[in-house]
Amino acid sequence: MAIKKQTMGASSDIQQSMGPREWAMLLMLSLVWGGSFFFVEVAVTQLPTLTIVFTRVLLAAIALWGVILLTGRAVPRSFAVWRAFLMMGLLNNVIPFALIVWGQKTIASGLASILNASTPLFTILVAGLLLTDERMTLRKGFGVVIGFVGVVIMIGGDALSGIGQGVWAQLAVLGAALSYAFAGVFGRRFKALGVEPVMTAAGQVSASSVILLPMVWLFDTPQSLSVPSMGVIGALVALALVSTAFAYILYFGILERAGATNLLLVTFLIPVSAILLGAVVLGERLELLHFVGMGLIGCGLAAIDGRLLALVRRAQ
Repeated sequence: MAIKKQTMGASSDIQQSMGPREWAMLLMLSLVWGGSFFFVEVAVTQLPTLTIVFTRVLLAAIALWGVILLTGRAVPRSFAVWRAFLMMGLLNNVIPFALIVWGQKTIASGLASILNASTPLFTILVAGLLLTDERMTLRKGFGVVIGFVGVVIMIGGDALSGIGQGVWAQLAVLGAALSYAFAGVFGRRFKALGVEPVMTAAGQVSASSVILLPMVWLFDTPQSLSVPSMGVIGALVALALVSTAFAYILYFGILERAGATNLLLVTFLIPVSAILLGAVVLGERLELLHFVGMGLIGCGLAAIDGRLLALVRRAQ
C-alpha cells in the first residue's frame, strides 16, 4: 500500500497517448535492450550470474556519474531520494537482472524474450491496482494480448518447444517481468521528487552496485575467477554502457512523460528490433511469420495508444 499512497501523491500529468518523441524514444530503447539478450548469452559462457549483473551496473554507474560530473548537475542529498534509489535498484536491476541471467543459463534467448514480453500484462495489472491515472481498461488489455500473440508468432513456435523444460528458469524470467512491472509503477515517484532521468538512472545503478557487492564476493568469489576472453569483456562493456547506462536515461525519460504502462510496451518491440537488426546487419531472411507477428504487435500498440481508434470513430 505504500507504493499506492506515494505514487498517487506524485505528479500525474503524464500522456496517456504517446507523441512522436515518446515513440521515438521507445523504439530506441527497444534497440539497445534488444542487444542485451545477445550480450548476456556471450557473457554466461565464462562468468557466473551475479558477477555479470554486478559488472553491468557498476560500469553503468561509473559512466552515468561521469556524465553528471561533466554536465555539472547537482547530486541529491535527500534521504528520501536515496531510499527510493535503493528500492528502484532492487526492483529494476538486482532482482530482474539476476533472474534473467540465471534463467538464460537453462533456457534459450528466444523463449526468454517471449516470457519477458509478459511485462506489459503484469504492468497493466499492477498499475491498474496502484495508480489512479493508469487504470486498467478493456482497450489496454485487448491491445496487450494482441501484442503478446504477435511476439510469440514472430519469434516462432520453435522457441515454445522448451515450454515445460527448465520450469524454474522460466518462472525466474516471469518473476523478472513482474519485478519490472512493480519498478515501472514505483519509478513514477521520481518526477514528484524533482529528480531528472539521468540522475535517477545513476542513482538506481549505484544503489544496485552497493547491494550486489557483498553478494558477489560471498557467492561468486570473483578473486578466484579466470580473466574472461576479449569477446566476453566486450559484451560486458556493451551491456553496461549501451544496454544499461544509455537505456536507463531513455527509460526514465519515457516513464516521466508517458507512465509505466506505455513505457513497458518496449518489451513487445525488443524482439522486433532484434529480428530487424539480424536482417539488416547479418543478412538474415525475414519470413512471412515475422511480418504477421510485427503486424499484430503494431495493432496491439495502436489499440493501447488509442488515437487510431479515436480517428476511426470520428470518421464514422
